[in-house]
Parts: sequence; structure tokens; C-alpha cells
Amino acid sequence: MDNKEIFNVFFREKPAMMLVNLKNAKANTYASSLAKQIDCTYSHVVKILQEMEKEGLINFDKQGRLKLLTLTKKGQDIADHIDNIRLML
Repeated sequence: MDNKEIFNVFFREKPAMMLVNLKNAKANTYASSLAKQIDCTYSHVVKILQEMEKEGLINFDKQGRLKLLTLTKKGQDIADHIDNIRLML
């Protein structure tokens, strides 16, 4: 995926808020709970999360039948910047 495509992924509301919600999560976060938090369908969330995983921004940590979502260092940095921009607006 080239830079323009990944840029377009993050400067849409839902993907940006997914990263911010993961950054600010107080408890374990799963795709289903993230979908509820951002008012999005589960399948759409999973599709975006798979793109984020390919870019090295999140990890899926399998725990039994569930996959726990965690931000990588790169994902954390990007989420921090998005959250800062959101707060400035």
C-alpha cells in the first residue's frame, strides 16, 4: 500500500477514532467492542483493523476465541498525533 492510500485510511473519521479509542482504552479491547464504541459494523471494523495490522500499527493477540487489540509503538505515535489534532479542533 502506498503512502497516499494509507493516508486516506487514517483521515476518515472511523479509522482515526478507532486508533484514538485504542489509545485511550482502560480495559482490553476487542473488535466487537471497538465497533460499538465508534458506531460501526463489526465487518467494517475488522477490514480496517486488517489494513492497520499490515501497516504495523496494531497487533491481534489471540486469547482463546477472542483477539485482543493492541497498538504498536508506531500505532501509538499516530494515535497520539490524531488525538492531539482532534483536541485542537
